[in-house]
Amino acid sequence: MKEAMLYEKLSEGQVRCNLCSHRCAIKPDKRGVCGVRENREGVLYSLVYGTLIAENIDPIEKKPFFHVYPASRSYSIATVGCNFSCDFCQNHDISQMPRATRMITGDDFLPMEIVARAKKSGSKTIAYTYTEPTIYFELAYDTAKIAAENGLINVFVTNGFMTTEAIETIAPYLTAANVDLKSFRDDFYKKKCGARLNPVLESLKKMKEKGIWVEITTLLIPTLNDSEEELKDIAGFIAGLGVETPWHISRFHPQFKMQNLPATPVASLHRAVEIGKQAGLKYVYSGNVPGDEGENTYCFNCGNLLIERYGFRIVRNNLKGNKCNKCGTQLEGV
Repeated sequence: MKEAMLYEKLSEGQVRCNLCSHRCAIKPDKRGVCGVRENREGVLYSLVYGTLIAENIDPIEKKPFFHVYPASRSYSIATVGCNFSCDFCQNHDISQMPRATRMITGDDFLPMEIVARAKKSGSKTIAYTYTEPTIYFELAYDTAKIAAENGLINVFVTNGFMTTEAIETIAPYLTAANVDLKSFRDDFYKKKCGARLNPVLESLKKMKEKGIWVEITTLLIPTLNDSEEELKDIAGFIAGLGVETPWHISRFHPQFKMQNLPATPVASLHRAVEIGKQAGLKYVYSGNVPGDEGENTYCFNCGNLLIERYGFRIVRNNLKGNKCNKCGTQLEGV
């Protein structure tokens, strides 16, 4: 447990958390929406500081990051809790635990130990992932600072609902972020995630402004966010951020509260990828379909195959340094 960052004291013992865009006003002895930040006698505490529910060594491609040290290892961590309540969450057992049961559980890990274990694993990056790094911001911040001092790269896998203040605070130590852009409709965010769209869009703009490398992921859910109009809206927005921004379009499989919907047809993924390319995006990928051509990276200048993937595994790497081995065009990324 540790006193929270980025909060303010209100009247009658209440506090306001300014880490995410819910900006919860929390009464004494109550918790915020995420279930892991509690007001104790007018002081806001993180209940998950130093308590990891997950610690794994993953391929960086699993996050997914396709333009951050391809084929490298990523030391990946998470605590319980999330500020979203997505009906399709694949990690709902840990993300929703504090809300469903008020339980805070995990193994004890302090920032210095996390960094030491990451270095020992041979990882190039520490990924704050699986649930939502915003809700364990204090742990992520302290760890990221030490990691940067030790030559490690910090990456977030996030829903993008963090505040401008949070982004500006972490930016000096955050090299890359994969942000879920779950839909381009506010109604979807409200009904399916318990959140709002606009703060995510503003976060994406702010991250780009701060020089953070951004990759975007959209889980394509049949009948809910897969219309041509909405996909064009998403692609257009991403192009506005920068046509070099990779867009990962992932296949939905029935999860959690969405067991009634079918898996995304592969043809729908291919259609979405084509919409992204028509919008001018250089790097558009299909996800959750191992062996699909849409997993590969091609040179946007000459069309040469640069990286061939099968799932999270790199089958062939034709890069010469970070450039196309045919025309010499640089592959954008970290």
